[in-house]
Amino acid sequence: MEKGPFSVEWLAQSSRSGGRGMPGESRPEGSSEETPPQTPPSVPADAPRDREAAERRSPEHQAESGGAAPGRSRTKFSAAQLQELERSFREQRYIRAGEKRRLAAVLNLSQSKIKTWFQNRRMKFKRQTQDAR
Repeated sequence: MEKGPFSVEWLAQSSRSGGRGMPGESRPEGSSEETPPQTPPSVPADAPRDREAAERRSPEHQAESGGAAPGRSRTKFSAAQLQELERSFREQRYIRAGEKRRLAAVLNLSQSKIKTWFQNRRMKFKRQTQDAR
C-alpha cells in the first residue's frame, strides 16, 4: 500500500516535525536550516477554493450579500409567535420534543425553527445575565 499525502503515517510524521516536509522526505537530525512549510503535491498552493474563501471573507463580498447565506432569508416572527415562544421560554429554557411539536403546529413554524429560536434565546439570556453582573 502506497503512503500518499495525507496518509496517517504522513500526518503523524508532519505533526511531530512541525508540519514541514513532504511524505518520504527526511531531514538530518539537528538541521538548523529553516525550510518553509510545503503543501502536498495534490493541493496546489493557490487553489481556487482558497481564493473563493478569501473573497467570501472580504468586506466587498459581505456588502453585496448582506452576510447571509445565499438563498436563505431571515425568518421574521410575528408578534403572536414571539409572545408564545417567550411564554414557553419563561416556563422552561430547554424545550422538550412534545412541546416543540406543539409549538410548531400552533405557530405554523418548522420544528427546526423552534429549536433554533430556543438556542438563540438561551444565548441572548446568557449575555443579558452576564451583562447584569
